[in-house]
Amino acid sequence: MLSVVVFLPLVAAAALAVWRRPGPRAVARTWIAVSAADLLLVVWMWTRYRGGIAYETRARWIPSVGAGYHVGVDGLSLPLLAMTALLFLVCAVGSLRGTRRAGPYAALFLALETVCLGLFAALDLLLFFVFFDLSIVGMYFVIAGWGHGDHLRSALRFFLYTFLGSLALLLGFIGLYLGSRPRTFDMTDLTRNPPLADAPGTAALVLLAVAVGLAVKTPSFPFHTWLPPAHTDAPAAGSAILAGVMLKMGTYGFVRIAMPMLPGAWQRYAWVFVAVGVVGALYGALVALAQDDLKRLVAYTSVNHMGYVVLAVGAAGLVAGDARAGELAVSGAVTQMVSHGLVTGALFLLTGVLWDRVHDYDLGRLGGIAGRAPVFAGLTAVAAFASLGLPGLSGFIAEFQIFAGVIGTGSPGAVAAGALAVIGVLITAALFLRVLHRAFLGPPGELTPRVTEMRPGELAAVTPLLAASLVIGLFPRWLLDVIEPAATAVVSLVSR
Repeated sequence: MLSVVVFLPLVAAAALAVWRRPGPRAVARTWIAVSAADLLLVVWMWTRYRGGIAYETRARWIPSVGAGYHVGVDGLSLPLLAMTALLFLVCAVGSLRGTRRAGPYAALFLALETVCLGLFAALDLLLFFVFFDLSIVGMYFVIAGWGHGDHLRSALRFFLYTFLGSLALLLGFIGLYLGSRPRTFDMTDLTRNPPLADAPGTAALVLLAVAVGLAVKTPSFPFHTWLPPAHTDAPAAGSAILAGVMLKMGTYGFVRIAMPMLPGAWQRYAWVFVAVGVVGALYGALVALAQDDLKRLVAYTSVNHMGYVVLAVGAAGLVAGDARAGELAVSGAVTQMVSHGLVTGALFLLTGVLWDRVHDYDLGRLGGIAGRAPVFAGLTAVAAFASLGLPGLSGFIAEFQIFAGVIGTGSPGAVAAGALAVIGVLITAALFLRVLHRAFLGPPGELTPRVTEMRPGELAAVTPLLAASLVIGLFPRWLLDVIEPAATAVVSLVSR
């Protein structure tokens, strides 16, 4: 069943690629139908999930190096699979109108869906790397082919920067393979018997390579510089997938690979990840506060929110910390991945509505939008409040767990880091209130007369994401019941 979920979009992409001159309506219906079917299959899998690794498939692939086609889901990956399927579906719905070259566009997004789902399902390092690298190629073509502004330069910068990170990741994976006994790329075997346990120096170098590769993708400070131009010049759906799904490949890699496979090195250098997380959270919020370009502002909030995730997983590795607090921090990190995907995906789709009307993101040229488009203003306000962590929305559940877990470890450094990172929440509140005041309230700006209310397709794309954030914020138990056992397992593996 899991392989069907992963490869169904790719089959549809191949069909669209060989379909001779399909009409835009036929393309849209095919794209939406396949994405909806994939989401329904993931929901079906969720209802039958009972813990541990489920829906597992093993097949021989490259036996000479111990690499195989090994996929499965657990409490870490299943929520991310569901979030990914939902985001691709709403992007399909939101792209119904006015997309140039609709056939290739839909085929590219369907292929990207397979890549993203495959990465979260992969239980083999080499398979993980294949999907990791293919995601870079797919997003490059999305930005280069359908972006705006200086999109070709932004696409090239994105590709070169993130591809360099993937090479570092590959070196780290080779190090894990060479350090394993027997040599294997299988992630479950490497987790059960961590490689390089008796070679701390080599383990540190391997962790460095893995961490750099994942930090570029996350993106963590100072490896974030590719992100703002890529987001600014990408189409709205591309930005939603890039921020909502692809950034999670980095943070998911920390929890799935770096922590359980290099537990000794992770404990020794956990303070580095705590420091990087705090700097990223504060830097991302402060730079976002200084932006007058709405899309760049939302892009920098991703640096801020991913900083919280890195802080949480770093704190979970502090050997002096409380195990229960570490479990809470990891659970919050995974919840934050899901929440950020939903909320930031909605924010980027909303910025796409603005670009469709005025072809600009300049806050200085906007104002009084709420008077002309109250529904658009209302949904943007809900997304902003969810992003800053207002109670009742998913951001609060995630950030509360993260801060409670980080501070609860009892480590003086972690307590100080958690207290500093809380300032990022205050800055995030300030920057989103500034956006709401400048763009949606007050006197009209010069571009405001061109703003119109959201269309049905745009509403149908944004509303499910914010509704999911609200459901998680009010009734988080159904999500946390899946995540928490997996978070407990990760912390126990790190503390070996």
